Amino acid sequence: MHNKVVYHAMKAFSSFALPVLRFNFRGTGLSEGEHDSGHGEQHDVRAALSWLEHNFKRPILFAGFSFGSQVGMRACCGDARVKGMIGLGLPVRAAGRDYEYSFLAKCTAPKLFISGDHDEFGPRETLAGIWEGAPEPKRLVWIGGADHFFQGTVESPSPKLAEMQMEMRLWLQDTFALKGATQLP
Repeated sequence: MHNKVVYHAMKAFSSFALPVLRFNFRGTGLSEGEHDSGHGEQHDVRAALSWLEHNFKRPILFAGFSFGSQVGMRACCGDARVKGMIGLGLPVRAAGRDYEYSFLAKCTAPKLFISGDHDEFGPRETLAGIWEGAPEPKRLVWIGGADHFFQGTVESPSPKLAEMQMEMRLWLQDTFALKGATQLP
């Protein structure tokens, strides 16, 4: 919830004056419960969607990072309240866990996938195959010289969070015709 990727994603949504809810999954930080390998965490996402719907009564756009992107997209896929989804740093294999994305084949909401081209948890070829299996509308963006956390590589050492954020803003603007309070470069 407090890492740089999630913070920059929140800023991208906020630049369009969209309400943002960041939360920890069960067992993370000071949250109650225990990690449930993505099963119970889907309930956490659905509870967050219900809270947003109840309190804001607006269409919902989802963004998640790493484990949160996979769990969140799985929970949001097919939910009529969710009008679009962003997966940042989609993992394929991390912390001894394999992640699958077959659920995306039935997901017709607009989707944006953003990953670093040096993401150690999401090999480019595998992620390209996942993206290919998802129906339109969809967009896949590779951030050059970025690792899983959109930090730089040895060859390109500067952080790439601004590029990630810019791609989110462009997609939000293009896909939903949003007009932001912050001008795009």
